[in-house]
Amino acid sequence: MVSEMKTASPAARRRNARASRRRAGPGPAARSGSRRSHVPALDGLRGLAVLGVLLFHLGDFPGGFLGVDLFFVLSGFLITGLLLREAGENGGRIDLVAFWGRRARRLMPALALALGSAMVLASVLGTAAMARFAHQDAPWVVANLANWHFIDAQVGYFQANPTRVFTHLWSIAVEEQFYLLWPPLVLLLLRLRRTAGAGAVAGVALVGALVSAALMALLVDPMDTTRVYEGTDTRVFALLLGALAATPAVRLRVARLPGPAAGRLALIPAGLLAAGWALASGTGQIVLFRGGLLLHSAAAAALIALLAHAPASPLGRVLSRRPLTVLGGLSYGLYLWHWPLILLLDHAGPRLDGWVRTLWLGGLAVAVAACSKALLEDPVRYRARWAHGRPGVLAAVSTLAALAALWLVLPLIAPTASGAVVDVTQLSLP
Repeated sequence: MVSEMKTASPAARRRNARASRRRAGPGPAARSGSRRSHVPALDGLRGLAVLGVLLFHLGDFPGGFLGVDLFFVLSGFLITGLLLREAGENGGRIDLVAFWGRRARRLMPALALALGSAMVLASVLGTAAMARFAHQDAPWVVANLANWHFIDAQVGYFQANPTRVFTHLWSIAVEEQFYLLWPPLVLLLLRLRRTAGAGAVAGVALVGALVSAALMALLVDPMDTTRVYEGTDTRVFALLLGALAATPAVRLRVARLPGPAAGRLALIPAGLLAAGWALASGTGQIVLFRGGLLLHSAAAAALIALLAHAPASPLGRVLSRRPLTVLGGLSYGLYLWHWPLILLLDHAGPRLDGWVRTLWLGGLAVAVAACSKALLEDPVRYRARWAHGRPGVLAAVSTLAALAALWLVLPLIAPTASGAVVDVTQLSLP
């Protein structure tokens, strides 16, 4: 047999290797449920999430703010799945620098463009207050600490303050903090528990989620929910429940379900999400902060796990429809751009009402997001060789330097919509 293998042609050896793998069954990564696959239904969920947030900020859908929680759960699921898959394929090793590099290429270019553009537009089209607050808030956005800055400044999210163009970026800060802290913890758990590392990740995710939700319930102030709504410690449960759904402890159990049964079962959490979105208003509902948001996130995690297992189910096929998946592909840029455009064009644009306003502002936000994705995000993420290694670090530093220069110069040269010049002496950080 050995001599036959040595003399076989390369094609024959490849056929024999494939046959051996089939006889051996799936490898560790596959058995853990972390196979390399794309699930369009999850893109559709992302599209629904950003659509809900967009309609919420346009004033057309009071429960749409729950799209942020759906984003959180999706992020926790996808990121943890990637980390566990890499560890499974590389003997428990995770290249953290490479992970953070991929996150930077994915998130930084669009954020930098939206941040710089919004500062300029706030000074040109907005009021003096918009320009001043954009200048004050921008450094905290760059530092990925916007959520804590808004908590300290007592900027209520549900009041949709019409003078601050970056209030929506609190959630980006929470995700970035999670991306910074969660991967090293996953790596540490995998190294400490070599034989049951993935189980340890699941246990920490579950306990962390319960502690976070308990903190939200204990710390909530019925008069102002900003602290618990935007605090990383009180919101991380959504990300951690998504992470839990990506672990073998959950995915192997879901994988035991026949596809049709999983598809039917997915209708239960989908119904819970729909009911929550229909009933939530965002204000005056203290139940959201005493278990409601936890239940919503748990339902989202269950739905994601079931869709990942049964993407061809009727619900999966509905969520995989092209309009939703396209919107999901644009979700990051659309999230960045929609709120500044709403504020600035409501102030300086044509006076529109009702669904005419919704279609105008929503359509413009989608168009800007599509340009950002096609001209900036995808080229940097997939095709730009200079975005890797030392050239990539240099590009990131140069981008931050450009934003800093704009931050220093803009108050001196850009008039506001009222014709006044922003007073630099009032622009120091809080």
